[in-house]
Amino acid sequence: MSQSTLPGGSTQDEVMAVALFKLGLRSGDLMLDVGCGTGKVSIAAASMVAHVCAIDHRPEAILYAKKEAELKRAGNIEFFCTGASEFLAHDDWIFDCAFVGGSKGISEFLPLLAKHVRRRIVVNAVLLDTMQIAVASMRKIGIFCEVVHVQITRSHEVAGSIMFKPIDPVYVIVGKGAAC
Repeated sequence: MSQSTLPGGSTQDEVMAVALFKLGLRSGDLMLDVGCGTGKVSIAAASMVAHVCAIDHRPEAILYAKKEAELKRAGNIEFFCTGASEFLAHDDWIFDCAFVGGSKGISEFLPLLAKHVRRRIVVNAVLLDTMQIAVASMRKIGIFCEVVHVQITRSHEVAGSIMFKPIDPVYVIVGKGAAC
């Protein structure tokens, strides 16, 4: 399984930088990565926090992410092949922050996630519908903070000059945790 065969693709570095900044990671944090996909966000965060729990409902994504974590020597990541709602059904998990890169069932699991997060929840969305659902869900439970629209364009050489090609925009939705 290669990164290119996983649906959704990998988070762009610049977008990931914004999301990680909005999470406000601290060295002692326990972070949750929902819909970890390739593991890129988990691996980047692992160097900044004490421990990362990375979940994805796709076995092929977990397999790929585990291999990437081993290659990058990110030993403080624990992987779980499960859906967000099933994972969060365990009342003993309390996270300092959570990143949501996979939005399947977000309207169902976001209220539950908020009860398991102390400080920040960051959702990356490429679809307008996902952004609207995440914002509406966060507003309904009283945790919505802001949406940041991130548009990246990269330079490319063309005819001896430089042009810019846009990358799909991403909505970075920020909420505060509700766990005490």
